[in-house]
Amino acid sequence: MLTFIGLGLYDERSITVEGQEALRNADRAYAEFYTSKLIGTSVDDLESHHGIDIEVRDRAGVEQHPEDILEAAETEDVAFLTAGDTMISTTHVDLRLRAHERGIETRVIHGVTAQTATSSLTGLQNYRFGKATTLPFPYAHGADGLPASVTETIDANREDGLHTVVYLDIKVGHERTEEDEYMTADVGAELLAEEYPDLVGVVVARAGSPDPLVEAGTMTDLAEREFGDPLHLLVVPGECHLLEADALVELAGADRDALDVV
Repeated sequence: MLTFIGLGLYDERSITVEGQEALRNADRAYAEFYTSKLIGTSVDDLESHHGIDIEVRDRAGVEQHPEDILEAAETEDVAFLTAGDTMISTTHVDLRLRAHERGIETRVIHGVTAQTATSSLTGLQNYRFGKATTLPFPYAHGADGLPASVTETIDANREDGLHTVVYLDIKVGHERTEEDEYMTADVGAELLAEEYPDLVGVVVARAGSPDPLVEAGTMTDLAEREFGDPLHLLVVPGECHLLEADALVELAGADRDALDVV
């Protein structure tokens, strides 16, 4: 069997009880942390806490060369670990389908996602979020200004009155830098301010940790602030119900007059 396990958002304790039991009972475990990462822990701490060795794979090792993972799952109980919820990335859906092609049984044990945590921390209702987008580092997309994928998503959601989650780029094992690189919210806001200087954004930092941060302001304002350790993301509120507006004012320090309240 191949069991996909979401580790949650922050550290080795963020996993569900069901996920913890499945991981500890597995014969072997693989993980990837290039789509997201648990900032509050390390692989060594994960291994020690759950009593199992974990082989971390890079993108190529999951997407292009997963044969050894699949071969192991044909005869053993194999756990595949990711931060957040394991099926958010199409990489993992592809791996699951490859397992099915080989006749390998699979199951999914979910974890908390950044999207649901963002809704909870900001008070914005989950059903009022539209399509999400990812803001890449400028060197990663190579074009001038914001990518169309970002502006088109924000603009379309705003036309429909919907909120937008803007995930901020993560580079793990990138040739440009020896260390992992995480876009911070001030950098993201600075990039977005080129197109949307007066647009209200909400920073969500360290969701799932003991000290999450939620702060609202215009993109120009947010670009001048510091938000501490990663991971960060940005939310662009759409039309807000009265309760949502109250939540952003109380929980994020938003200026009510700057919100689109309906």
